[in-house]
Amino acid sequence: MLAPIDYVIIVVYMAGVLFIGSYFGKYVSSTGDLFLAGRSLPFWAIGMSIVVSDIGALDLIGGAGGAYDRGIAQANFDWLGSVPALLLAAFIFVPYYWRAGVYTLPEFIGRRYNGLARWMLATVLLLFMVLTLAILLWTSAVFLNEILGWDHRVAIWVTAIIVGIYTASGGLAAVVMTDVMQLVVMFVGTAALLALGMWEVGGWSGLQETLLAQPDVNEDYFRLLHPHRPENEYPWPGMVFSLGIIMSTGYYVGNQAVMQRALGARSEWHAKASMLTAGVFKIMIPFLVFLPGMAARAIAPDLELHDKAVPTLINALLPAGLKGLMFAAFFAALMSSVDSYLNSCVTIFTGDVFRPIYQAATKREVSGRLGLVLGRIMTVAILFFAAVYAPRFSNSETLYDNVQTLLSWFQGPTLAILLLGIFWKRATAWGGVAGLFVGFCFTFGLNRLGDSVFMAKDPYLYVAVWSFVFALATTVIVSLLTEPESEEKLRGLVYGSVVTGESEA
Repeated sequence: MLAPIDYVIIVVYMAGVLFIGSYFGKYVSSTGDLFLAGRSLPFWAIGMSIVVSDIGALDLIGGAGGAYDRGIAQANFDWLGSVPALLLAAFIFVPYYWRAGVYTLPEFIGRRYNGLARWMLATVLLLFMVLTLAILLWTSAVFLNEILGWDHRVAIWVTAIIVGIYTASGGLAAVVMTDVMQLVVMFVGTAALLALGMWEVGGWSGLQETLLAQPDVNEDYFRLLHPHRPENEYPWPGMVFSLGIIMSTGYYVGNQAVMQRALGARSEWHAKASMLTAGVFKIMIPFLVFLPGMAARAIAPDLELHDKAVPTLINALLPAGLKGLMFAAFFAALMSSVDSYLNSCVTIFTGDVFRPIYQAATKREVSGRLGLVLGRIMTVAILFFAAVYAPRFSNSETLYDNVQTLLSWFQGPTLAILLLGIFWKRATAWGGVAGLFVGFCFTFGLNRLGDSVFMAKDPYLYVAVWSFVFALATTVIVSLLTEPESEEKLRGLVYGSVVTGESEA
């Protein structure tokens, strides 16, 4: 249980988050302010926000739970699965998005291909982000229930209300600046937990000795790359080719929650530098997050729910004061993930779903005031739906794998049409539509049959690769069978015209 000093730290932290987040509300007067912070964000704030939003709840709870169960191979999701992709995003993809002057990834796809491709991608991204929001809210419930003993539903609604207040009022600027504070708190808290956890188990050698003595732990637990065997959740072909090439690149260049921050930078240089800054911070994550999960297995080897690994470690090791700080750190991670997906979800709905319908019906542009009001209404509505749906994930053994499966729905097809759209002028509108449609359908079918097709416990690593291949092949074939796009349409959107400055922005 928490001591009085812990509650004081928690209350001060919560008040600080609400103050900083709500403070930026006075600078929001249009949709550009709400969704892109008026393109005024510095690189260091964006980089820190990307990291804390990405590692947030799922790594601190679900990722640590994965390390509890599967060992150090979990680190590949941040090393192999982040750093190379952030370099590609910085030097190849960010300049295209930035110079095109878009708000969202579906908007870019709509310009390169057509409105149907934009609508299809927006719909899939919305579904993914709403379900991810529900998973994140359930993660907060697991954490608050374990630490404070709160009822799961109470925990969900407390998180939703706090995040909803500053996200609806301050928009992207509030999200990013609160994330900066949350990253500092989170790094301090996780560093303290890491130090105490490793001290308790006798350092790295003590951790190895204790865990290898357990009957269900073998040497693979301490290997970054596992052999390709059906019982191994993270076999090396899937980690290298799927995670390292397809899933990681697709995540960082095709995820609205990541790209929206770069699009809110004050200049193209800041947008690129933000990705490199995020890469530096990501290198530290496995040490701060996954090692405590492994230490938790040495201390409490019989947890039925692996996602309780780190909350259990907090209760077992941290004294008064540090426990409150760690609570603040974890709740910071939870809120940063929720606010990121919430803001991006509302941006896509407003810009890629409502805006085209409104323009078609009224023959007018959406005014800044209307977009602002709609954005705030949708923030509340989407958060409400996610909070209601969140308890459906109560039976999930590892929440981290749920999100990876959701990501595999769209990462392969999206990356395929992005690469072809940027680097191949011959890619046509109907080629992109066909590639997305076939890729999404193929992904759905493989996820349903993955266990039997790939003989793997978690088939999403293979699904992402094959959906990429099928979407790529379909786009190429259909493009070659249809009329090429005009040079005027392609100006500023394909390789060559963007890097020489012939963009529309």
